[in-house]
Amino acid sequence: MATARKRTRTRSKLDELLALKEKAQAEDAKRAEAQHGRGKLSARERIAKLLDPGTFEEVDPFVIDRGTGLEGPKVSGDAVVTGYGKVDGRLIFAFSQDFTVAGGSLAEAHGQKICKIMDMALQNGAPLVGINDGAGARIQEGVVGLAGYGDIFYRNVMASGVIPQISCIIGPCAGGASYSPAITDFILMVKNVGRMFITGPNVIREVTGEEVSLEDLGGAAVHTTRSGVAHFSFDSEEECLNAVRRLISFLPSNNMDDPPYREPVDDPKRMDEELNHLVPDEPNKAYDMKDVLVRVVDDGDLLEVMELYAPNIITAFARMNGRPVGIVANQPATLAGVLDINASVKASRFVRICDSFNVPILTFVDVPGFMPGTDQEYAGIIRHGAKLLYAYAEATVPKVTVLTRKAYGGAYVVMGSRQLGADAYYAWPTGEVAVMGSEGAVEIIYRRELEQAADPKAEKIKLAQEFKTKFAHPYIAAGRGDLDDVIEPKETRLRIIRSLEMLQGKRAKLPPKKHGNIPL
Repeated sequence: MATARKRTRTRSKLDELLALKEKAQAEDAKRAEAQHGRGKLSARERIAKLLDPGTFEEVDPFVIDRGTGLEGPKVSGDAVVTGYGKVDGRLIFAFSQDFTVAGGSLAEAHGQKICKIMDMALQNGAPLVGINDGAGARIQEGVVGLAGYGDIFYRNVMASGVIPQISCIIGPCAGGASYSPAITDFILMVKNVGRMFITGPNVIREVTGEEVSLEDLGGAAVHTTRSGVAHFSFDSEEECLNAVRRLISFLPSNNMDDPPYREPVDDPKRMDEELNHLVPDEPNKAYDMKDVLVRVVDDGDLLEVMELYAPNIITAFARMNGRPVGIVANQPATLAGVLDINASVKASRFVRICDSFNVPILTFVDVPGFMPGTDQEYAGIIRHGAKLLYAYAEATVPKVTVLTRKAYGGAYVVMGSRQLGADAYYAWPTGEVAVMGSEGAVEIIYRRELEQAADPKAEKIKLAQEFKTKFAHPYIAAGRGDLDDVIEPKETRLRIIRSLEMLQGKRAKLPPKKHGNIPL
């Protein structure tokens, strides 16, 4: 009899649980319809798109608002879905804000749910993906909501460089809410849907009188081309979430793991004759460095990071014989590949991300120097350019550099030089290393001779050629050991792969210190 009563109580409790789940599912369905009416996916649909099918385990589905934020009936989950699952079989933690509940605003319970999943990600050494679609702090909760953001920011910082942190902006992300994605490693935005800004158009209008639209203020186009806040932009939510999966494929789960190896199809000994003819004979003629990169990496596959921002430098992930690498390359097709403030900041941030997560750094150099001009000087190009040399010098991962054409002045040193710790440095026969270009050099060295010459222009051309022949060719640097070898361009892939194989066991330590003082 007692056993029967126990079974009856158990059945009753199970029925209660099932009823609660059915009610929650019905409410979710209604809210999903509201999202679909806006042309957007629901919070749970987004997680389903992100993770491998059937792997999501929700955490805290019954958590509700503490009582100060929402009017009317309480909603299970309090405006955010949290949990874990897998991407390509690897453990991933995620949260997805639900805009249909209080505008996805952050309240006490909401913040605690996110913090809990962040703690779980850090403790288990797994990437964290945040899907942001919320209206900021819940006003009704006052300082409680602000404290929630502070707790999240603190965890972002503690996890930085330990686990990959990726933010998707698929809706509003305004005010203090925007600072959490800003601390993470990568930000992906959906065009005409995702928006980030500190103060909205109404406040700007009241304070400054300036009129600006939501999209022009904080849309994907602004942040991927002008501000440099975001790394990627996409036309749809599905493209954005698929891109997260691809991005994760290049990164380890945490800073103690190696990046994921993928069995290569591309022949490591493959040589491409086209590389021998890609660099123009004319030293000032442009070419596209991407034509070099796709001929060197596995299957010509590049995942370019911040493609639209500071396009005079390329930052990208790729694979060499199945192993991920991070690529930094000057782009002669844009501004002759010169280094300016934006390019320096973009590249230094990427180098530090690669170093944090054990991704070898492959550098391709064709740089005429740093951008001249009062605008750059007044905006602090000295300080910002120093970030790039700091990042290279600090990086302890394998570093391989290839000089394709020119490397002049301080830009030679900054772009992954031997002096900043390059483990292997190769030059093509077209490579030039010098304090400055030959024409500028002869104007200084032979100023008097040029002033007295019958034909200064012809004399300048002759002297410049003599200078290049004597002082600017790569064999001088190779003779000093600053370059390991001068190679045929078609051999580049093979030589890089062999160098990276040799460097797999590299062990490097920085001097004991709390942390360095990078010139921010």
